[in-house]
Amino acid sequence: MTDRQPSAPVPSTRKAHPTEDERLLNEPVDAATLHIRRNSDSWRVLRIMGEFTWGFENLQDVAGGVSIFGSARTRPEAPMYQAAVETAALFAKAGVPVITGGGPGIMEAANKGAFEAGGLSIGCNIELPHEQHSNPYLTRSLDFKFFFVRKTMFVKYALGFVVFPGGFGTLDELFEALTLIQTDKVTDFPVVLFGSSYWGGLVDWIRGTLVEAGTISPEDVRLFTVTDDPHEVVRTILDCRRRMGIDVVEP
Repeated sequence: MTDRQPSAPVPSTRKAHPTEDERLLNEPVDAATLHIRRNSDSWRVLRIMGEFTWGFENLQDVAGGVSIFGSARTRPEAPMYQAAVETAALFAKAGVPVITGGGPGIMEAANKGAFEAGGLSIGCNIELPHEQHSNPYLTRSLDFKFFFVRKTMFVKYALGFVVFPGGFGTLDELFEALTLIQTDKVTDFPVVLFGSSYWGGLVDWIRGTLVEAGTISPEDVRLFTVTDDPHEVVRTILDCRRRMGIDVVEP
C-alpha cells in the first residue's frame, strides 16, 4: 500500500482589500476583530438592507423573467455558448426578460442572445477578489457586493431557471433553486438543465444514490428536466407563464 502524499498548499487569492462578503464571513476572530465586530456588525446589517432595497428598486418592473446560469469559462466558439445565444434570443422574442450574472461565458452568451433580439437583457454582477467585468450585452446592469443579496434577485424576478454546464457557482444556484422548490418556498418554478451529456452523471447520481439512500423522495427527481433543445427550454418556461396568467408571445 502506497503512503498518500500530502496535498500541496493552495495559493491564497486574498487581496489587500477584501470584498464585502469576505469582511462579513471570513475575518479572523482575534481580540481586535471582536472589538471591531461589536462596533460594526450591526451597522453592516444596514448596508445589506440597503443593497436589498437598491436591487428591488432597480428590478421591480421585471415580471416573469428567466434566470440563465452557466460557466464563466465557456468560450464563444463553444457549442454551449451558441446554444445559450439561441435560447436567450427565443426568450427575448417571446417577451421574456433574461437575467444572468452579467459576466463572461454562458452569461455573456445569454445576454448577447437577448440583446441582439431586442429583449430585456439584465446582468446582476458581483464583487469578486478577481474582478469580474460586466459583458457588453446588457440593457440593465447591476453590481452587487453580497452573494446572498444577488442570489435573491435571480429567484425573485424570474419564474424559472435554465442551467447550462458550469462549475461550483452554477451548482450552487441549481441546488438552491431545487431546495426552495422542494420546501415549497417557491411554487411552479421550472428548472431546466441544458446538456444531457454534461448533466447525465449528476442526474444518475441523484437517482441512484440520493433516492436509493432515502435522502430525497423519488418525486423530487421531477423537480427538474433535462434537454438539448432550446425550443423545449422556452416552451417549458412559457407554459409556466401561461399557468400564472402572464401574457405569452410565441417566439
